[in-house]
Amino acid sequence: MDVDLTDVMCAVWQSHRPKDTQDMRDFTYLPSLGWRNANPIGADDGRAPSMTRRFFPAGDLELVEGMKSITPQLAGWKYSGLAIIQLEPSNPYVVDPSILHSTEGALIPLNATNLRVDIDGQSFTLKGRRGVFDSGTDWIYCAPGSRLEISSPGGGEIAIATAVAQARFPSCYVDVLTSIEIRGAGDATREVRPFMHPDHFKNADRLMAVELITPDGNVSSYPPHRHDGVGDCHVANEEIYYFRIGKIGLPHGNPEGFGFHRTYAGEEYDIPFDDNVAVHDGDIYLVPRGYHGPCSAMPGYPMYYLNVLAGENSPRSMDFCDDPNHAWIRRSWNEKSPDPRVPWKVN
Repeated sequence: MDVDLTDVMCAVWQSHRPKDTQDMRDFTYLPSLGWRNANPIGADDGRAPSMTRRFFPAGDLELVEGMKSITPQLAGWKYSGLAIIQLEPSNPYVVDPSILHSTEGALIPLNATNLRVDIDGQSFTLKGRRGVFDSGTDWIYCAPGSRLEISSPGGGEIAIATAVAQARFPSCYVDVLTSIEIRGAGDATREVRPFMHPDHFKNADRLMAVELITPDGNVSSYPPHRHDGVGDCHVANEEIYYFRIGKIGLPHGNPEGFGFHRTYAGEEYDIPFDDNVAVHDGDIYLVPRGYHGPCSAMPGYPMYYLNVLAGENSPRSMDFCDDPNHAWIRRSWNEKSPDPRVPWKVN
């Protein structure tokens, strides 16, 4: 007999959901424990996962003068941040100076073209792109304390990835990185655009950023891994996932689609947690610590995410530690071929 899992989950949700809770996306159901909040709030004891909020569905962040943002204060950590700005056509946008106060930034067009960027007396033109599924993009590194004004004839969405910084590097234009990394194999094949990986961009203090495309039906951030400085994992980075969920043939996000993301505690943690969330176009997930992955793209709906990372590592490092229970997955790729849809193309 065919069973519609959506109907089953909805029935369970209606019978077991927490009181006064309307949004199923904020919760994960564990048969032994019932509904668990993916956005717990409380104190952090230093070894347990951060108990500040981790999951921000697209409509939850307040849009203030065309911008919504994740600051270190909101995230409950020290370094990483992200601002998403919606430009109106031909209307110059002055970025709130607090975004880059004592922080370095990367200004990244998401679906905006022919941008003019004025930064501390310098003017740059960014070619940009039609959307995140269309191609990589040129971008601008912004020094701490920079003053920014941005305009585009057609408007569109831009991101400013940020990190609290001590050293100062000069603002500069960076052309599109033409090389990509095809990572994984089989249904774990994905496209990585390492435009601000330490191997490709050296002149930053703490900030790192990469983009990733997961073809529909594939998984990424897999095997699950961590970079939190706990136990024998020497690298500690705070990480932001900004999701755009696409649709076959479209260059940017689409509200119809969805995917899944998991972050959980391993044996190294005193307090267990296991977040399994449905992610939609424009959602944000914060990874203060713990194993994270996989990210799963549903058939018909390719997945994009911008990863923003920063930490105390010197020099900057994007090293990670696989969950030893799943590390064998990486070795299995030697026996498989990459998905031929990568590099991803929009028809």
